[in-house]
Amino acid sequence: MNWNKWVRQIHRWLSIAFTVTVIVTFVALAQEEPIVWVSYVPLLPLALLLFTGLYLFALPYVARWRRGRRAAS
Repeated sequence: MNWNKWVRQIHRWLSIAFTVTVIVTFVALAQEEPIVWVSYVPLLPLALLLFTGLYLFALPYVARWRRGRRAAS
């Protein structure tokens, strides 16, 4: 597996983890006496999703830029 496939797979699993943490947060905050710090739990997967998502977003633009540089050389 190359690097791009690894990032895509990690991004998919992070999205599942983020969804689960959001559901757990909603359940925890719906309790009679909610634990407020639970609302911060989804932030870690969300931050990791941000970085992997930005990488995946930039891939086609970087590939096009590299292709253009090779053609000019």
